[in-house]
Amino acid sequence: MPKMVLLAAHVSLGGNDLSAYARKCEVTVEVEDKDVTTYASLGWKEVLGGLKSGELGLEFLQDVAATKIDSIMWPLLGSVVPFVVRLDAAPKSVSNPEWTGSVLINGWNPVEGSVGDEASVSVGYPTSGAVVRTTA
Repeated sequence: MPKMVLLAAHVSLGGNDLSAYARKCEVTVEVEDKDVTTYASLGWKEVLGGLKSGELGLEFLQDVAATKIDSIMWPLLGSVVPFVVRLDAAPKSVSNPEWTGSVLINGWNPVEGSVGDEASVSVGYPTSGAVVRTTA
């Protein structure tokens, strides 16, 4: 069975390659389930798919120096921006798919952590519109 270790994922937000700051990335998508059960269902619940939604979860190592992650993310607050994620930094291909879409930058935690912790920032951004998987 093939296995994969994430070593060099690609993460881009708003056209900014943030891979050098990212240490965790999650793209999740789901579909609402709508109950369409009737008496004709004979006691079994029936469901249909409703609206689709997604989230881009990221963990960054913080850097507040000029031109670094904090100065990139702060101006994006409140904006809908495009994202690109690949499991490997190599170009997209049939063996390295790419997930793209747009997310609402609905928060930024410039200060997060305890004494002795590395300075990191964890965020989760809701998708706006479709999330697309492409290979070519």
